[in-house]
Amino acid sequence: MIRKFAVFIVTVFFGVQALAQDIAWVQVEAQPTLAQAQDRARAYAQRLDNVNGYYLGSGWYGIALGPYGAADAEQLLADLRRSGQIPTDSFIADGRRFQQQFWPVGVGAETTAQPLPSTVDDPVAAEEPVALVEPEPEIAIPDETPREARASEAALTREERMDLQVALQWAGFYNSAIDGAFGRGTRASMQSWQEANNHEPTGVLTTGQRAELFAQYNAVLNGMNLTLTRDTAAGIEMLVPAGVLAFDEYEPPFAKYGPTGDIGAQLLLISQEGDQNRLFGLYEILQTLEIIPTEGPRSRDSDSFTIDGQDADLHSYAQASLQDGQIKGFILVWPAGDDERRSRILAEMIGSYAAIDGVLDPAIAPADDDQAIDLVSGLQIRQPRLSRSGFYVTDDGAVLTTAEAVGQCASLTIDETHEAEVTHVDAGLGIAVLRARDDLAPMGVAEFQTAIPRLQDQVAVGGFPYGGVLSLPTLTFGKLADIRGLNGEEELKRLALTAQPGDAGGPVFDNGGAVLGMLLPKAELNGQMLPPEVSFTLDSDTIVAALEAAGVEVQTTDSLAYMPPETLTLRAADMTVLVSCW
Repeated sequence: MIRKFAVFIVTVFFGVQALAQDIAWVQVEAQPTLAQAQDRARAYAQRLDNVNGYYLGSGWYGIALGPYGAADAEQLLADLRRSGQIPTDSFIADGRRFQQQFWPVGVGAETTAQPLPSTVDDPVAAEEPVALVEPEPEIAIPDETPREARASEAALTREERMDLQVALQWAGFYNSAIDGAFGRGTRASMQSWQEANNHEPTGVLTTGQRAELFAQYNAVLNGMNLTLTRDTAAGIEMLVPAGVLAFDEYEPPFAKYGPTGDIGAQLLLISQEGDQNRLFGLYEILQTLEIIPTEGPRSRDSDSFTIDGQDADLHSYAQASLQDGQIKGFILVWPAGDDERRSRILAEMIGSYAAIDGVLDPAIAPADDDQAIDLVSGLQIRQPRLSRSGFYVTDDGAVLTTAEAVGQCASLTIDETHEAEVTHVDAGLGIAVLRARDDLAPMGVAEFQTAIPRLQDQVAVGGFPYGGVLSLPTLTFGKLADIRGLNGEEELKRLALTAQPGDAGGPVFDNGGAVLGMLLPKAELNGQMLPPEVSFTLDSDTIVAALEAAGVEVQTTDSLAYMPPETLTLRAADMTVLVSCW
């Protein structure tokens, strides 16, 4: 509601100026006090041309270079960023927020585009400038008399009066109810805003002052071009920031809108037929996607859900609901650090969202070669930082794995579905014990071999060499090359076996299915990289002693038997797990 009113007022108030000239500024920074802004403007003026300072409203003072033609401003912005002479978050401004000029002191604002500086090389030190006296800001001449201002205010609808309170609240001057009633608190906030913006503090905003306030409020939406969009294929209508997003493709259950410029935003309209089970499944699937960060609030009830995921890179919001056998909603993905603009846009989108007739036809999915097991409707599934193997060592679900798998992890999972926590680490031996946060009942548990195996006997490693691409572990066969390490280490056994990094932490089986030890990660020894067929396992006796010292009771055997490869494969599948570090 506030957007429509504000856009109308801003158009009237600034329309003539905007049409008069195609000029732009490079805004380099803003400061919360006039003294700080003058100091920064003075520093920039020592090495850059056309430095100007303007009051921006709401207690902020901006420093800008210009004015220039639009193309020249873009070129200057790129050149100065590249040479490091201005902050990387500097941007192009249209000057609509610029009010009283405070720099250069005593010089009127330029109204015509200036020529582009001939060079933007590294800055050269200038002479120390003479100290300048801080100017007193002039009180702006009101566009209406107090009587006219009250009359124009009286013509506002209740919705428009509430909009005004919202804008005053955003500006930091109003902290009471948004009710459209202009009582003592609202009048005091209007007066405070007038004082801060160099207007006579009457407590009643004129038409022009209301336009100025709304211009400040809506400045964050400049260039967003919020447009009511009706996607008939998806059966959804809502406001879309068409200035930064455009339709890309349909890939059910999504209608995808991708970025058109530097802002890496995405919009996905959700549209599919389904029931409660499918809604709940969608809720779980969305949280596996890279575009939905794992941190942040989320909720689900019987017929709808919301997800508000955020991390250092993204802030993503998703909502969907089930009605009449159709699941509809949307996902807005926005770069982190742009919260004010994101929240304003999201509020407009949520307020305008409406489900209309129609639902995406699954048959319209594009037939192309860009298909992969780690994609869902063309969206990348979140991938772990590191994937290693492990195996059950107790009947209540304790998992032994390599210590390499648990370092620097925000979270850990067993078989990608069970959240886990570390209960014991022995960095010297390179082992770690995990337990799932839910109760597990393993199909198989390791029996550690205590008898001395025979050299050149066949061995096999159970592991996940390809991470989670395969749902079951892979057996890699080899031979026992030595019952000691290369330097005679008693706690190691050397294997003639070519293993992959993902196999590390997996169980090493003998011919009878007993566990000889745990496969260790490959590492350089004294700067030497060993041949790929050389691997090492941590000896079972060493593991048993370390686990029992940590209070983990394990099973052992001294039987040297034989087990067919087919049976050994089933045994490995029952006890070997995928350990993922996220």
